[in-house]
Amino acid sequence: MKKFLKILAYAVSVLFIVIIAAVSYISFALPNVGPAPEDLKVEITPEKVEHGKYLAYHVMMCVDCHSVRDYSLFSGPPVPGTEISGGERFDQTMGFPGVFISPNITPYGVGDWTDGELFRLITTGVRKDGSPIFPVMPYHSYGLIDPEDVEAVIAFLRTLDPIETNHPKSKADFPFNLILRTMPAKASFTKKPDPNDQVAYGGYLVNASACADCHTAFENGSYVGEKLAGGRSFEFPDGILTTPNLTPHPSGIGNWTSEMFVQRFKMYGEHYVPEKVGPGEFQTIMPWVMYAGMKERDLEAIFAYLKSLPPVENYVEKFKPNI
Repeated sequence: MKKFLKILAYAVSVLFIVIIAAVSYISFALPNVGPAPEDLKVEITPEKVEHGKYLAYHVMMCVDCHSVRDYSLFSGPPVPGTEISGGERFDQTMGFPGVFISPNITPYGVGDWTDGELFRLITTGVRKDGSPIFPVMPYHSYGLIDPEDVEAVIAFLRTLDPIETNHPKSKADFPFNLILRTMPAKASFTKKPDPNDQVAYGGYLVNASACADCHTAFENGSYVGEKLAGGRSFEFPDGILTTPNLTPHPSGIGNWTSEMFVQRFKMYGEHYVPEKVGPGEFQTIMPWVMYAGMKERDLEAIFAYLKSLPPVENYVEKFKPNI
C-alpha cells in the first residue's frame, strides 16, 4: 500500500509539473507569429485611402465591430458618432467566453502604433504588446488576403480624426484566456484575383468579408458544419438568430438570380431608413446598411462564387422568438 501511495504521489507530482510547464509555455511563449514588420511604412495616397475606406465600411466590415450598434433598429446600424471609435460589447449573454470590447481604432486609440504593428494585428490577431485578441475580428481571414488591401485600410485609419474614448479592457474567462493564446497564426497572403475572373474574385471577397464566420455552423468553440451552409446561432434578448444557407441548394440560394442577390443588398442603400424592431420581432446581426455600399460588380462576383459551391441541404429557421 505504501509503495502504491508513493507511486501515486510521484505520478501526481509529475502531472502537476507537466501542467505548470504547459501553462507557463502557453502564457509566456505564445502567441508566436513573429515580430511586427519594422520596415513597413504605408504610403498615404488619395487612391489608397479611398480604397481603404471602401474596404473598412463595406467589405471587411471594420466599422461593423468598431462602433456601437443600435439594435433597437433593424440590423443594428452604428450609433452616429461612434463609428470606428469602438465600444461594442461581446459577452457571455451572446455566447462569448468572456467580455470583449471593440477598441478605438481612430488615431486616439492606435496613433502610437507603427504601421507594422497594425498590419500584424489585422493579419495575425496579435497586439503590439504581444497579447492575442479574440477572433470576433476575423484575422484568420484577413491573413489570407492581399497585403495591399490591408495596407489600404491602415492608410484610411491614419487619416481619421481622433475620437477620445475610455473603453474598459477585454477579459477572457478561464480557461479560454489560455486557449486564446494558442489561436493566432502567421498570415498566408494571396494576391487579389483579376475581377474579370468572377468566381475567383468573388471567393476572394467572400474571404475578405469573412462570410463563412457567420454562415457556418459553430458549436463549442469550433466550426462543425459545411462551410457557408448556414446554421450558426446567435442569441438576442428576444430570440435566437440562425444564419441562412448560402450554398446553391434550394434551401439556400439555389433559386436566386444574380439580380435578386444584388437587390437584396441594395434595398438597404442610402435611401433606406432602418425601422424599429419590437419585442420578439425578427432581428439580425447582418450589417445590411454597410454591405449595401458594396459595388454591384463585387456583389455579382460574390454571387458567382457562391453559385459555384457544392449545394448543401440545410433548411434553417432564421429567427425563433423566445417571448
